[in-house]
Amino acid sequence: MLTRKQYELLMFIDQRLRATGISPSFDEMKDALDLKSKSGIHRLITGLEERGFIRRLAHRARALEVVKLPENIDQALPAPSAKFSPTVIQGNFTALPGAAQVASNADAVSLPLYGKIAAGTPIEALRDHSSTVEVPASMLGSGEHYALAVEGDSMIDAGILDGDTVLIRRCDTADAGTIVVALVDDLEVTLKRLRRKGASIALEPANKKYETRIFPPDRVKVQGRLIGLLRQY
Repeated sequence: MLTRKQYELLMFIDQRLRATGISPSFDEMKDALDLKSKSGIHRLITGLEERGFIRRLAHRARALEVVKLPENIDQALPAPSAKFSPTVIQGNFTALPGAAQVASNADAVSLPLYGKIAAGTPIEALRDHSSTVEVPASMLGSGEHYALAVEGDSMIDAGILDGDTVLIRRCDTADAGTIVVALVDDLEVTLKRLRRKGASIALEPANKKYETRIFPPDRVKVQGRLIGLLRQY
């Protein structure tokens, strides 16, 4: 599922290419989506590229190619009445609900599965309060936990693949080098390795195709850290 802005940008690029054969400029895209800066367009383009909807053409300035459109365009765009909630779950950036694991003899723990998280450019997490995943109790320690489905390939060198389910321990701080669920600008959620660059925070992918993104510390909030993953074959 695309975010509303991703969908709008994809359709704008596709319509412009069909009409003129030339990709719109970043300024034209910014104006068409009513964004304040071109950095937002850069994030949207990178997100669409990582998810296989567009391709940048090498050695050609601003040249883009639409590789595919959503299979069901009518259902690809979130309903206008649906209000986007920027947090992974609920609406509380500092207290993500999860399943508390306490000492017990249980063989498995049922964790809430809160939808998809990008392992590429951040996308909104999809809330689904009805879904759970069964996790061996031995994989969890103390504290509260939740699970997220991974979408994207930017963490493949860390062994995290598209379609994996990551297990997250809720926390609001993490050591450098830890893979975390990070909330950027109170708008976007992503799975990345946390680094510190002087007074700044770096969100580092584990795939050389993608760039490390650096932010002032007040723009990034840790919502949990990776403690395990599940994979089906």
